[in-house]
Amino acid sequence: MSLRYAEDYRPGEVFDLGSHQITEAEIVEFARQYDPQPMHVDKAFAARSHFGGLISSGWLTGLLLFRLMLRDFICQETSLGSPGQDEMRFLKPVRPGDILHGRAEVTEVRISKSKPEMGFV
Repeated sequence: MSLRYAEDYRPGEVFDLGSHQITEAEIVEFARQYDPQPMHVDKAFAARSHFGGLISSGWLTGLLLFRLMLRDFICQETSLGSPGQDEMRFLKPVRPGDILHGRAEVTEVRISKSKPEMGFV
C-alpha cells in the first residue's frame, strides 16, 4: 500500500478488505486467553447451548476484521491510532469454517481543528 493520509481518502470510496476463513483452533486459542466462556472453548457445552455448537468470541471476530482493515484500508505508516469505536454488534454467531469478508466505505473525512496535523476518516 502506498502512503495515504486523511486527505487522500474520499467520501464514497469503497475498499474491499478481502476475507478470512476462521478456524476452530483460532476460536479456542483466542477464547482460552481472552474470553473463556464455555460456548467458545468447550465443544460439548456449546453443542448443548442455544448456539448448537462452538462459536467465536465477538471480540475475535472484530479483531479479525481489523486485521483485514490493516491489510487494505488503513495505512500503517501514517495512522495515528483511533479515537474509539461507536458501535459493534454481534448479529449472528461466527462458527469454525465461516468465511468473514470485509468492506469499508469512507463516509466522511475531516481534518482536526485543534490539531491540523491529524485527520479523521
